Amino acid sequence: MERLLRDRLDLYPFRVLPSVGVVIPTHNRPELLRRAVESVLAQEYDGPVRVVVVYDRATPDRSLAGDHVEVLANTRTPGLPGSRNTGILALDTDLVASCDDDDVWLPGKLAAQVAALQAEPEAVLCSCGILVDFDGRAMPRLAGTDRVRFDDLVGDRVMSVHSSTYVARREALIDIGMVDETIPGGQGEDWDLALRAARRHPIVNVDHPYVRVLFGQTSYYAQAWETKVEALRWFLDRYPEIGRSPAAAGRVYGQIAFGCATIGRRREAVRWAGRAVRANWKERRVPFALAVASGVVSGKRVLLTLHARGRGI
Repeated sequence: MERLLRDRLDLYPFRVLPSVGVVIPTHNRPELLRRAVESVLAQEYDGPVRVVVVYDRATPDRSLAGDHVEVLANTRTPGLPGSRNTGILALDTDLVASCDDDDVWLPGKLAAQVAALQAEPEAVLCSCGILVDFDGRAMPRLAGTDRVRFDDLVGDRVMSVHSSTYVARREALIDIGMVDETIPGGQGEDWDLALRAARRHPIVNVDHPYVRVLFGQTSYYAQAWETKVEALRWFLDRYPEIGRSPAAAGRVYGQIAFGCATIGRRREAVRWAGRAVRANWKERRVPFALAVASGVVSGKRVLLTLHARGRGI
């Protein structure tokens, strides 16, 4: 795959490659941030590349600024969506990419994705495979396809369509509304963006693990289940297609049930678990939610066990 995409670029040796701006939002994780920035600057890509580091509710570290790195403070809604949009609006590049501050781009990512995006002029967004890194163990997660459609993202979240993989056409991204800042806690903002992009045109996917995603407790969202439940209900309201798909409805209802159980809202957990079973009796999250609701095991223990296998709830 990598060789094929490289050959596509070689067909146009005199074409000027598009400029790429990379937005890295951050909040008080200096060592991980520097690793993320270095992985972007190490990409072998012959076009212009700029990095915008956006500090959210934290004092910007101006020592990071340089010829290819700009340091900003989030000027929009506090949180991840506002930080991403601050970076997008600060750029004037042809393409906009994203990397979370605890993730790492692997060699070949940018060139492969730019080639794939250029080969699909109508596409808004390009994703790629990932390596899930939990406790030093790397597990590949691939979509198994070179096109991810709207219905794919509704029926299955598609784990590898992850914010740190995104490369998008900047004008098209602005046209579809950038990152939604109204999602409770900003949770799932990358899923929402992917859904809106895929509604316009299938997401182009380079099905090779080009991003190492740090998984588990380093995430600021790892235990924020109160907000996760609110965000999942937001998705149910915003995308009625979820409720019309048995697999999708079962998945989201099961996630809400687990979240309610984790924060001690046991009756709600049982009600949502019931809805999940009625939507899809095979829904695998229901036993976890009921086990946590009954006090047999903690939600944290369930998540740690799943994360060790490169999975989430």
